[in-house]
Amino acid sequence: MKTAHADREAPRTTAERPLEGVLVLDFSQFLAGPSCCLRLADLGAEVIKVERPQGGDLCRRLYLADQSFGGDSTLFHTINRNKASFAADLKNPDDLARVKALIRRADVMVHNFRPGVMDRLGLDYATVVALNPRLIYAAITGYGTEGPWRTKPGQDLLVQAMSGLAWLSGDATQGPVPMGVSIADLMAGAHLCQGVLALMVRRGRTGKGGRVDVSLFESAIDMQFEQFTAFLNGDGQQPARDAVNNASVYLGAPYGIYQTADGYLAVAMAPIDRLGALIGCEPLRACTDPDVWFTERARIKTALAAHLAAQPTAHWLAILEPADVWCAEVFTWPQLLEHEGFAALALTQEIRDADHGSLRTTRCPIRIDGTVLGAARGAPTLGRDTDDILRRFGLDSPGEPA
Repeated sequence: MKTAHADREAPRTTAERPLEGVLVLDFSQFLAGPSCCLRLADLGAEVIKVERPQGGDLCRRLYLADQSFGGDSTLFHTINRNKASFAADLKNPDDLARVKALIRRADVMVHNFRPGVMDRLGLDYATVVALNPRLIYAAITGYGTEGPWRTKPGQDLLVQAMSGLAWLSGDATQGPVPMGVSIADLMAGAHLCQGVLALMVRRGRTGKGGRVDVSLFESAIDMQFEQFTAFLNGDGQQPARDAVNNASVYLGAPYGIYQTADGYLAVAMAPIDRLGALIGCEPLRACTDPDVWFTERARIKTALAAHLAAQPTAHWLAILEPADVWCAEVFTWPQLLEHEGFAALALTQEIRDADHGSLRTTRCPIRIDGTVLGAARGAPTLGRDTDDILRRFGLDSPGEPA
């Protein structure tokens, strides 16, 4: 049974947002670049998605759970909501001229093509900055623009594999375990957004634009800064995952997720002897030497796992939370939606389309001046806004873009 507030949605704000008046041209596809532009749109920027007339962004056909909305994948809608679509064949001289005319008016342009593609299209940084010195040119690649990996496909699972990220999850008895979300894509998009905003601040001081580059691989390495720093300053050996309830290759017991009589309980850092006293586990109560919490963590975790399995999750929470032991129930998504804590945050919203109804999705996680940044405008159909954009920017007259 859902709580009374479980379906609460984020309010739709009409107040001025920080990036209102900023024009962004989004040439990117799939997740990383579009997620950066989504955040800029959430913050108030006008984002024009420049797409191929034939098929558009390939993400339109990248389906999750076989779900579609308005003829495109729900994934496309979640990552491209609140944008406009401008159809242009960048290999067509007339279309390219119109795009360059938009670039002259833009504040930011974003792309995630492999190195060399924008150069061949005549939209490389040197060309573009000559058209608009105030422009912020933002690019995402898979592995940077130099080195032997520069032309490899920049895909999230491949980056998780090559960066070592997949060796941090799972137990010692398992092979590499990738994260269940496109974490490299989303972190690279967040890093690109940070770079864009930083250059906008600099442009406010100097009047000049600039270039920001990030890669999925570099973002994946940066995301591992805690563990990778420990490795760099260690013995040079790959850190071993626990055989029991691994959650960190370096942190000692009890750090991990444990099965209870009716579910699962996550337990973070805690003095083992104090934890043992609280829950009545004698083998843990005797572990008074902090060094043992690391050197014998598998033995400690095994004893803790056996003890926690005897009682339901609520029983342990009632003991540990009042004692300020960092722990939490492990929710499934159905459980999460039923909880009043989730409802209080109003983390979902509906995006609407006049022809296809509504789609429930997440909202922007940022609050500005205490206000949630909700937006009901869904992702555009391919080329929906082309004519309107041409008219607004005065590009619909013959010869105007040249």
